[in-house]
Amino acid sequence: MADPTYSKSELMICVAARLFQDGTTAFIGTGIPMLAAMLAMKTHAPGVVPIFEFGGTGAQPTQLPNMVGGARTFERAIAASGICDIMEAAQRGFIDYGFIGGAQIDPFGNLNSTVIGAHDHPKARLPGSGGGNDVGSLCWKTVAIMLHDKRRFVPRLDFITTPGYLTGPGAREAVGLPKATGPVNVVSTLALMDYEPASCRMRLRATHPGVTVAEVIANTGFDLLIAEDVRVNEPPSVDELRLLRAEIDPERLYI
Repeated sequence: MADPTYSKSELMICVAARLFQDGTTAFIGTGIPMLAAMLAMKTHAPGVVPIFEFGGTGAQPTQLPNMVGGARTFERAIAASGICDIMEAAQRGFIDYGFIGGAQIDPFGNLNSTVIGAHDHPKARLPGSGGGNDVGSLCWKTVAIMLHDKRRFVPRLDFITTPGYLTGPGAREAVGLPKATGPVNVVSTLALMDYEPASCRMRLRATHPGVTVAEVIANTGFDLLIAEDVRVNEPPSVDELRLLRAEIDPERLYI
C-alpha cells in the first residue's frame, strides 16, 4: 500500500534501499546511502553487512549516523578497525557494493566530488574524494545516488574523482582496475538508471511515479539510452515511510 504524502527524498531513499541484496557487504557513504542501508536492513535485507569508511563493519546503529566516522557507525559492529583496513578489504575483493554520491556524473558513470570548474581556479571546491575513488575502483558494484538535472548529469566531468567505466568498454581494465567491476545503477530524484552492457553507457530503466521519459531526457545533459521496457518505480509503502519517519530519521535530517 502506498502513501501519497512522500517527498522526493523519501522516494529516492526507498528506491535505493530496494537495490540492497540480503547477505552482501556494502560500503555506505554519507547521507542518503545511510538511510537507504538502514531501511533495507529493517525490511527485506536484514543480513546486509554495512561497512563505513573509518572502520565500522557490520554496525547496527539505533540512531542515524551523522557522519561516516562518527561513533554510531561502530554501534554493535562486528569489527572496529580503521580506514586503511577498510580500503584493504576492498582491494582484496571483500566488498560487494558501494553506495555513494557526487556533484556530477557522466554517461559512463564517472563521478566528480572534487571541484566545479578548473581544478586550480575552481568555481566551487567540493569535499573531495574521501573514500570515493577507492569505492568506485575496488568494490564489485557501485550505485550512485544523485539529484537529477543538467548541471549534474553532464557529458564531461570537470574532474574524475570516482571512476565509472571511464571512456567505455575495456577502459577500466586498461588502467589496471579489477575485471567485472564498475557502476550498476544510478538512483536520482527522477528515475532509476543502469548501464547498457555493450557500450557501458547510462540507460534509463524506470521513472519515478508522475515522471515522464521526456522529463528525464530534458534534465539530462547527454544522450541517455532508453530501455525498451521503461517501467515505473513503486512508490514508498506506508511501512517504508513509517520506518523512515519514526525510526530512521525522526529529526528529518535528510527527509
